[in-house]
Amino acid sequence: MAGPMLLRSLWSAGRKSYSASPTSTFRPFLSARAPFLLPRAFSSASAAPTATAPIHSALDPSRLRNVAVIAHVDHGKTTLMDRLLRQCGADIPHERAMDSNSLERERGITIASKVTSISWKDNELNMVDTPGHADFGGEVELVVGMVEGAILVVDAGEGPLAQTKFVLAKALKYGLHPILLLNKVDRPAVSEERCNEVESLVFDLFANLGATEEQLDFPVLYASAKEGWASTMFTKDPPVDARNMTQLLDAIIRHVPSPTASIDAPFQMLVSMMERDFYLGRILTGRISSGIILVGDRVHGLRIKDSGVEKIEEGKVVKLMKKKGTSMVPVDSAGAGDIISMAGLASPSIGHTVANVEVMTALPTVDLDPPTISMTFGVNDSPLAGRDGTHLTGGKIGDRLLAEAETNLAINVLPGLSESYEVQGRGELQLVSMFGKTGILIENMRREGFELSVSPPKVMYKTEDAQKLEPIEEVTIEVNEEHVGLVMEALSHRRAEVIDMGPVAGNVGRTRLSLTCPSRGLVGYRSVFSSDTRGTGFMHRAFLTYEKYRGALGNVRKGVLVCGVKANAHGWMWMIPMAMTIGRQSLLSVYAGVVVVKKVSMGYGTITAHALMSLEARGTLFVSPGMEAYDGMIVGEHSRDSDLDVNPVRSKELSNMRSAGKDENVKLSPPRLMTLEEAIGYVASDELIEVTPKAIRLRKKYLDVNKRKSMSKKPKD
Repeated sequence: MAGPMLLRSLWSAGRKSYSASPTSTFRPFLSARAPFLLPRAFSSASAAPTATAPIHSALDPSRLRNVAVIAHVDHGKTTLMDRLLRQCGADIPHERAMDSNSLERERGITIASKVTSISWKDNELNMVDTPGHADFGGEVELVVGMVEGAILVVDAGEGPLAQTKFVLAKALKYGLHPILLLNKVDRPAVSEERCNEVESLVFDLFANLGATEEQLDFPVLYASAKEGWASTMFTKDPPVDARNMTQLLDAIIRHVPSPTASIDAPFQMLVSMMERDFYLGRILTGRISSGIILVGDRVHGLRIKDSGVEKIEEGKVVKLMKKKGTSMVPVDSAGAGDIISMAGLASPSIGHTVANVEVMTALPTVDLDPPTISMTFGVNDSPLAGRDGTHLTGGKIGDRLLAEAETNLAINVLPGLSESYEVQGRGELQLVSMFGKTGILIENMRREGFELSVSPPKVMYKTEDAQKLEPIEEVTIEVNEEHVGLVMEALSHRRAEVIDMGPVAGNVGRTRLSLTCPSRGLVGYRSVFSSDTRGTGFMHRAFLTYEKYRGALGNVRKGVLVCGVKANAHGWMWMIPMAMTIGRQSLLSVYAGVVVVKKVSMGYGTITAHALMSLEARGTLFVSPGMEAYDGMIVGEHSRDSDLDVNPVRSKELSNMRSAGKDENVKLSPPRLMTLEEAIGYVASDELIEVTPKAIRLRKKYLDVNKRKSMSKKPKD
């Protein structure tokens, strides 16, 4: 124990002597393939080592700095990127300029990594904005292999959280030397003592993650990305001439090494990002490991297989592009160490190598963490199918999923039975949330006109030494003191175990909980947590490890109200007047003005206020009058643990002695309308989500009540 304490004390004492020793520059020779880029030849005397003439070539790797901005979600990465772009003269059309996806702008969270280039003091900085949520960790893993440095952004008030640990572990794994940036120091609750405490916590986090001595000697800066300034010394109100990002940019030049790449070697590039263009086809983005690439060069794609290196496709570079600020700018050439986008090949994807045609060696790919959650995507077979969407068939759904898997290595798509597909991802958000790059997947498919049915998330277990293992996540929760009991009770039913608990520094009446919980226990808990804490709590989670199976979960949900008119033992409904017939029914006979009907499977009708008025006492409703319903559709949550079949389409009986508007006015409570994320977390194993461009409905997997009863008697997996 004395060792870490001694290390921390030595680090704290020496941190104030913040040195600015520049890193050694690397100036390799330029390739003879681009003689027009070389400076004019001088005499042997002028070429002596004492010469001070600088190399002005745009391909000199010593001018480059490749830096990733990593942080916990909502700690200020994207806002920081906006201020850096403005500092370097880029035209920012709006706030969060790097968030180009519509879902990113709506939700205020970074989903996909983006690369941009800015110029600072004769140097070119390739900045990469990364997602902060652990469910999109595949983006972080692909990016850290492209850069030589990282800026670790930490909220000075909150300190390092679960996902700070996740993204930092990835950076340290690849040998990066992060720069610590304590953001939001302008907040009233943040003091110099609090910043010193956060620095110590970050130092402990570095040490616990196995950082080397060089990585432990990280520089510290203080910033307010919102106000647009950074400083090497703690301050809340810097001078007017220092209210900018100059000190952070200078720290990047000093502490981030330039790429150690050779321009003279043959061209090789590992593809780390991919996007599609209507005119250019696939646009491949990656860091050039060696050599020079020119427009018109012949290249081919390579991939590593068990049998060796396989050639995918050969072609010509049609276009080279580089992101400068917020605009994509075409370039004629690019050299080793630079991050570039190219078009011309149709087959290579993320993880593949693009190289000169004479090169048959593929670069090593990035090892991604295995998926922990799977879901099944299938054709929408409900009675309301085909009303809203345009892409309905299993073939189109499969093509869309496979196309997504090409650009997002964090998910796997496996064909299933009867036009269904199993999609494996790392977390609930990766597949279902409005936040995700793939939900992102589901949400984008909705907006593109797809109709599909989605199963609830299923945890992927492991078996080692005849022992069942399940994914465990690290959870950090911050709530008001009065809500601690509710949260701990709910998580106890989900097999969570408390690791640490204590007050939040600088926030009176707030408590922070650190727990470990199975991934299956956290599915759907976010909406419950928001309700229990009245929207005042914060919960962050990140994958931790696989551990021994912790047993079945407690009762985490009530039963549901299922649309379906009960029939008698013979399947016949009661004989009712002809004027009362609703939905799709089979006319069997007419006797004395009375229609004898039999319930038809897959029937549907319009929900009435008259029927919902009597159902309100049964539980919480998910529907409102005027919506369409069908047999097997879930219309509410039952107040008890069992499911209940109800008839929400029952209309008011009319006769010549009774008028429609003579009864009491129907006053209904507002229904609980679920978002896509809430619906995925709510449904049970025998239920599905019907997703269309205009509606999200919950339903039973088997619509027929008799089929449901027979399947419920079978043992569950």
